[in-house]
Amino acid sequence: MGIVIKTDSQISIMRKAGRICADVHELLAKYIRPGITTNELNRIAEDYIRSNDASPSFLGYRGFPAAVCTSINEEVIHGIPSERKLKSGDIVSIDVGVCYKRFHGDAARTHTVGKISDIHKKLIEVTQNSFFEGISHAKSGNRLHEISNAIQNYVDAFGFSVVREWCGHGIGQQLHEDPQVPHTRQEKRGPKLEAGMTLAIEPMINVGSHVLNIKSDTWTVFTRDGKYSAHYENTVLITDGEPEILTL
Repeated sequence: MGIVIKTDSQISIMRKAGRICADVHELLAKYIRPGITTNELNRIAEDYIRSNDASPSFLGYRGFPAAVCTSINEEVIHGIPSERKLKSGDIVSIDVGVCYKRFHGDAARTHTVGKISDIHKKLIEVTQNSFFEGISHAKSGNRLHEISNAIQNYVDAFGFSVVREWCGHGIGQQLHEDPQVPHTRQEKRGPKLEAGMTLAIEPMINVGSHVLNIKSDTWTVFTRDGKYSAHYENTVLITDGEPEILTL
């Protein structure tokens, strides 16, 4: 398909989709506590999205059965909401996609449940900071690999590992567009960044090994060593100056 440069009017619509994504995360943070189920969080998110004249991007996407992804502890991405109750010490990564007037916004956050360990606090902090390290290079005229390299260079300093098999992506009228956005160091420079490009940049960082498995539900990706994983994502607009985050 090639990389789609968005027009001003399309960017305006994507800002609205991104704002709804951000609002969903703020709303869910108020409900995340020991004893709540991920199905309940899914219902809260879907109701809010639909109340804003939008629809959940993920529901039905390639058969995915829910409005949001809820990945707990060693689950990396694509966790399916269920009647499982969150408990103190858990971390839960929630990925939210919103389609508004045929354009998508996509954002993920890892939330804490009750009191969590220091290593998992550090994991969440490093994951979020690695995103901002990456987008410090998300400027018109730079190359895509500068984002990727900055993320891994930052994470490596803390001894955590970056997920390799899954990456970020372009986003717009399609939930997943060109280009792919790796979060690990790249030998190839990748495309030149241009104003009007919109990218979902989403480092997934593990306490232990980067090696992953997929559960029998064919969706839920988890760490093979059982150690925890965190996820932080925003939809980012490349401009002629600093990047604009559409989902904050």
